[in-house]
Amino acid sequence: MKIITGASRGIGKYLFEKFQSQGEVVYGTFLTTEPDPKNSELIAKVDISNHAEVVKWVNSIKFEEKIELINCAATNYNAFAHKADPVKWKNTIEVNLVGTFNVINAILPEMRKNNYGRIINFSSVVAKMGVAGTSAYAASKAALWGLSKSIAVENASKGITINSLNLGYFDIGMISDVPAEIQEKIKEKIPANCFGDPINIYNAVNFIISSDYINGESVNINGCII
Repeated sequence: MKIITGASRGIGKYLFEKFQSQGEVVYGTFLTTEPDPKNSELIAKVDISNHAEVVKWVNSIKFEEKIELINCAATNYNAFAHKADPVKWKNTIEVNLVGTFNVINAILPEMRKNNYGRIINFSSVVAKMGVAGTSAYAASKAALWGLSKSIAVENASKGITINSLNLGYFDIGMISDVPAEIQEKIKEKIPANCFGDPINIYNAVNFIISSDYINGESVNINGCII
């Protein structure tokens, strides 16, 4: 079974619908973007930065033996560091890092009980490149690498793997908020001169899930952006 946070929009929605179309049992979360009514019983409203809400949601799920958690939920805040609002900056960390941990923390006991689990965190090329105005987002995404390494060591003996996928720029999700002229400048840095097709994310997720010896890794899916 698949559990996908941030399943009502962008990459999370794409993966939710893709796995669902393959006959998978899929549950998800949303916060601000309402899910498709047909999935309203499968996608719950959860503020992942609130641990109590996460626990309540997890306790409502009828788990199967094989649990695969895909952490897509994220938020963004753009501001130069010296002009940033500390409250908004911290909120990005609370959602992207603390929220991801909250979900992992609540689901790990079920995985350990079954001696199987796959956890995939979505990080970003932004954390490696150094992009002006992204200190909150980049910090939250870079922190996932260390989080994944530690959890991998703690749980490998229980048949559980955890990895981070560092996404580049794709024709889906947050890129729609970027002005067209900036999108073109980004494409100039990508050898193929185009954004990625989301199918590449789906394929990478499936590959990680099928691999029991890829663990604690940080894998780039970015079209060799330079």
